[in-house]
Amino acid sequence: MASLATGAVGALATRNAREFYGALAKPPWAPPGWLFGPVWTTLYLMMGVAAWLVWRRAGWDGAAVALSLYVGQLLCNALWSWLFFAWRRADLAFADIVLLAGLIVATAFAFARVRMLAAVLLLPYLAWVSFATALTLALWRLNAEQLSR
Repeated sequence: MASLATGAVGALATRNAREFYGALAKPPWAPPGWLFGPVWTTLYLMMGVAAWLVWRRAGWDGAAVALSLYVGQLLCNALWSWLFFAWRRADLAFADIVLLAGLIVATAFAFARVRMLAAVLLLPYLAWVSFATALTLALWRLNAEQLSR
C-alpha cells in the first residue's frame, strides 16, 4: 500500500521527533507528541482505501489524473517530515504543507468524479493537514532560530 510506504518513509525522518518536538516552544493548542502516530496511521489507512476504491472502479487508465494527484500528494506528504524533523527547515516545511493541502483538495475533487466515498475518505486527512499547516506556521514562528537556516 503506497500510503503506508509513505508513512514509513516519513517515519525515518522522525526518529528523534519525540525529543525534538518536546523541546520546541509550542502554542497552547498543540497536541501532545504521542497523538501524531495513531492519527497518521489512521489517515494513511483511509487514504489507501480511498485510492484503492478509485483504482478498483476505474483502473489506472480510467483514473490517471486522480491517481497521479494522489501519488503527488504522497510525495509531498513524505517530504514534510524530512523538511521539518530531519533538516529542521520549518520555512520549507510550511511551503510544502501548503502545497500538500492544495494537492489533497485537488485529489479529493478528482476522486469524487470516480467514487464519492473515496473523496469523503480524504476529508479527515484534509482537516488534519489544515490543522498541521497552522501548527507548522506557529512552530516556525515560535522557534525560528532552531527551525530555519
